[in-house]
Amino acid sequence: MKKLFQNKSIVTILSFIVCLVILVVAYNYRVSKATNLINVPVAAKTLEGREEITESSYKTIKVASSLITDNVVTNTNDLLNHYVDYNTFIPEGSLFYKSAVVEWSSMPDSAWSNISNDNTIVSLPVNSTTTYGNSIFPGDKIDLYYQTFENDKLVLGKLIEGIEVLAVKDDKGNHIFKRGAEQRNASALIFSVPEEYHLLLRKAMYLNGGSLIPVPRNATYDKETNISSEYLRGLIESKTEQITPDIID
Repeated sequence: MKKLFQNKSIVTILSFIVCLVILVVAYNYRVSKATNLINVPVAAKTLEGREEITESSYKTIKVASSLITDNVVTNTNDLLNHYVDYNTFIPEGSLFYKSAVVEWSSMPDSAWSNISNDNTIVSLPVNSTTTYGNSIFPGDKIDLYYQTFENDKLVLGKLIEGIEVLAVKDDKGNHIFKRGAEQRNASALIFSVPEEYHLLLRKAMYLNGGSLIPVPRNATYDKETNISSEYLRGLIESKTEQITPDIID
C-alpha cells in the first residue's frame, strides 16, 4: 500500500477522483437547493390599489425557493384581511410583495374612515412655506390662525386650536407620511372638525383678503378642538350669510 501511494501516477489519479467526487457532490447540492420547490401565492387577476385581497384574489404555484426573496409573501394567511397599497397595483400572475400588501389601518384613507358622524373633512391648501418647510405630518396637532384686513388694519389671531392632522398630500394627490430622502412638497392638510367649524373655515377660505395659517404644536400639546377667538369668528360671520338647512319631515 505504501508503494502504491508513492506512485505519482496513482496519486494523481486518486486526487483527480477525489476532486471529481467533491465537484459532483457540490453540484448536486446546488442543483437540489435550486430546484427545491415551494408553494407561493400569485395574483389570480389584476388587483388595483386599495382593493381587498380575498381567497379568490390569488392561487398558488410551485417555484424554486432560490427565486424567492425576503420581500415575497409565501404564506396565504398573510394576504387575508389585507389590501393592495393605495399607490400600486398587482398584475395577474405576479407574486405578492410585502411592500405592496398592507392592513387597512396602514391605508392613508383609513385616517378618516371612522370619524364622528358630526364631523366633516377639511382639505386646507398649503405649500412648503406654510407647512414650515414640509414639517407637518399625519398625527401632528396644529392651530389655525386667520389673517385679514379690517378698515385698512391688519387683523391676525388664532381662530381654532387643537386640530389633529389626518393626512398630508402633495400636488399629485399622493400621501406624505413622514420626512424621507424623497421628500415631496405638501399641497394639502386634511383634518376633521365639527360641521360648525367646517362651515366657518369654508367661509374664511372663500373670503377675499383673508387666509388661514396652520401652526404646528409640540408632541405634548393636548388641546381639544375649540374656537379660540369669538372676535375672529364674528368678523368672518359678518361678511357672509348663514343658510339654515331645510328640515325634511
